[in-house]
Amino acid sequence: MSDAPIVFEIRGNIAQITLNRPDNRNSMNEETMPAFRDAISQAKKNRDLRCLIITGSGNTFCSGADFKSGLLDAKDRLPHQILMDAYGPFLAVDELEMPTIAAMNGHAIGGGFGLALICDIRIASRRSKYGANFARLGLHSGMAVAYMLPLIVGLPLANELLFTGRLITGEKAAEIGLANYALEPDQVVRKAWELAEEIAASAPVAVKMIKRAIHRGIRWDPRNSAEIDSLYQSRTFEMEDAKEGISALLESRKPVFTGR
Repeated sequence: MSDAPIVFEIRGNIAQITLNRPDNRNSMNEETMPAFRDAISQAKKNRDLRCLIITGSGNTFCSGADFKSGLLDAKDRLPHQILMDAYGPFLAVDELEMPTIAAMNGHAIGGGFGLALICDIRIASRRSKYGANFARLGLHSGMAVAYMLPLIVGLPLANELLFTGRLITGEKAAEIGLANYALEPDQVVRKAWELAEEIAASAPVAVKMIKRAIHRGIRWDPRNSAEIDSLYQSRTFEMEDAKEGISALLESRKPVFTGR
C-alpha cells in the first residue's frame, strides 16, 4: 500500500478510503486530516459513486486524536475552533449523499469511534475494542458522539457507555445494534465490499433519497452537536483532570482525577 496517510481508491462505482498510519494506530494528526478531507471531496464530486467504504490499515480502524502530534496546539484560533477544525474532515462524511460503510477492521476509540458512528453502516472486528473513552481522559466528548450514540443504541445504554468511558468488543457492539456485523478481522473489509456491491445494485437516486428521508425523519444533525461539543470539550482541555487523564494515557497508568 502507498505511504500516503490516506489512500483513496475507486473500483467501479464504489470507493474506499483507508486511514494509513498503522504505526500510530491510524490516529488523527495535521497530515491525516487535510488528506482525509481531500478524499471526501473527491468522493463528493464523483457523481458515479454509489457507496463509500472507510477502513484502516493494520489492526486499528482509528484511535482518535494523536496527542503527541501538536494537532490541538495551534495558537492562531480559539480553542473550540481548533477542535472543530480537527473533527471537521470526519464530519464531512455526513455531507455525502451516497451510503457510507465503516469497515472497522480494528479498534475505534474517541474521535475514531465518532468517525464510525457518522457512517450509515458499521462492520466490527469481533474482538477489537470500540467506544468513547473521553470521560476517562478528563474530557467532554467530541465529534458529536454524545448526540449520535443515543440515536443508534438508545439513551440508557449510551448514558452508561459515555459516563463510564467503557470500551466494548465488536461482538458486544453487534449485540447492542451499534454494529451490523461482528466478524473476524480479515473478513471485515470483504463484508463491507459485499454490502457496498449490494447497495450499488439498487437504484442510486432512490437510495440517496431514502438516506435523506431517514436523516430528516430522525432530525440527524451531527455538525451542530459537534459545534456544541467543541465549546464544552475545549473547556475541559484547560482543566487539571484533562492534563492528568492524557498524561496517564501516554504513560499507560490509571489516572487520579480531582474534579479540577
